[in-house]
Amino acid sequence: MKKNYTALGLMSGTSMDGVDASTIFSDGNTGTVTSIENQYFEYDKDLYQKLTNLRDKITISKDLKNFFEDLNTIEKEITLFHAKIVNEMIKSHPKFEIDIVGFHGQTIFHNAEEKISVQLGDGKLLSQLIKKKVVYNFRQNDLKNGGQGAPLTPIFHQNLVRNINLEWWPVVALNIGGISNATSVSRLHSMDVVDSVDLNRYGEDYKLFAEDIGPGNCLIDEWIRKNSKYRYDKDGLIAKSGKVNELIFNQAIDNFLHLDSSKNKSLDVKDFDISIVRGLSLEDGAATLTHLTARLIGSGLINFMFKSYSPRVEVLSNATCLICGGGRKNKFLIDILKKNLNVKKMLLIDGHGINGDFIESQGFAYLAIRSYLGLPISYPSTTGCKKPTTGGVIVENF
Repeated sequence: MKKNYTALGLMSGTSMDGVDASTIFSDGNTGTVTSIENQYFEYDKDLYQKLTNLRDKITISKDLKNFFEDLNTIEKEITLFHAKIVNEMIKSHPKFEIDIVGFHGQTIFHNAEEKISVQLGDGKLLSQLIKKKVVYNFRQNDLKNGGQGAPLTPIFHQNLVRNINLEWWPVVALNIGGISNATSVSRLHSMDVVDSVDLNRYGEDYKLFAEDIGPGNCLIDEWIRKNSKYRYDKDGLIAKSGKVNELIFNQAIDNFLHLDSSKNKSLDVKDFDISIVRGLSLEDGAATLTHLTARLIGSGLINFMFKSYSPRVEVLSNATCLICGGGRKNKFLIDILKKNLNVKKMLLIDGHGINGDFIESQGFAYLAIRSYLGLPISYPSTTGCKKPTTGGVIVENF
C-alpha cells in the first residue's frame, strides 16, 4: 500500500491578483486525492501594482538582467507573503501535519525556446521561514529535457478524471487561466500499447495528452486593468454591454493564428497583444477581445483533439469537456464558447464535486509529492520533453 502525504500547494497565476493555497492528502500516484482546505489570499494593491508594472517592463530575456534588483526586491516580498499564507493554513487545520509544500511562485517571464522560465519566489527562504520541506522551480528540468516547461498539471488532471464517474469519453479538462490549456484523457486501448514505455508515458490504463491552446483571461484582464478601475470583467458583463468591431476581430484572427499549432508550444501572456483594439471604448474593446478569445480557444481545442487522437480520431463532439480555472466564471465567454463548439457534454468541473478555483494549487501540491518521490511530472505527450521527466528542486533549509 502506497504511503499518503499531506501537501500544501501554492499557486499564483498570470492574473497576478493573489495566491491560491490548497492542502491535500495523496499518495502522489493513482489514488484518490482528498482535499483538506482551499483558501485564496489576495495581493494588496501595492504588491499587485508592483508585479503588473514589472511584468509589463520585462518583454525579452535581457530585461531580466536590466531589472535584476527590482526582481530580487519583489521576490523577497512575495516569499514573505507566501510564508504568512502557509502559517495561516497550518493554523486552520492544526491536526494535519504538512509533509511538504509545493511553491510555484509568480511567473514573470517564460520563453521555452530560450529555455527560460522565471517564477519569482525564494524556496530556500520560504523553507527557513515555515520550517517545512519545500519544492520549487518546477519547470526548469522539463526545459532542460527538451520540453516546453508547460503545462505541468495534466498528470493531476488525469488523476481527477480517473476518479470521476463519467459516461462520455474521452474527457478534456479545459483550464482557462491567463493562458488556456487542455488535457485529454482517454482509456488506453490494447492496440495503443507497444511496450512498457507507453505505459510509463501515459499512465496505467489511461492515455494522456496536453498542451497550451490559446489565450485565456490575459487579453480581457489586461484591457480591463488598463482602461478601468477594475482588475477583470466580472461575469463578462462589460463585454456583454459592448459591440464587436468585426473589422478588428477578423484582422486579429489572422494575426493570432500565426502561432504554430502543428507542434506542442507553450504560450505566454506576452504572445498576445491588446493593441489591436486600441481606440475602442471600454465596452467594445472588451466585447471584441472576449469574442476573439472564445474563437481562439475553440479553434485551439479542435486542433488539439485532432492531433491528440490521430490517426484514430475521436472528434470533440464525442467528448466530455470539463471547464476549470478562473475563466470559467466569465459567463459571457463560456456562453460564446459553447455556441461555437459542438460538444455533447461541456460542463464546469464544479458539477463533479471539485472546486474549479483550486485545481492548479491542488495540482502543485500533488506535483510536490511526486517530486519528493522521484516520479515524473511531465511527459512527451504533455510538454514535448524527450522522456518522462521529474522536476522541482527540494529544499529543507531549517
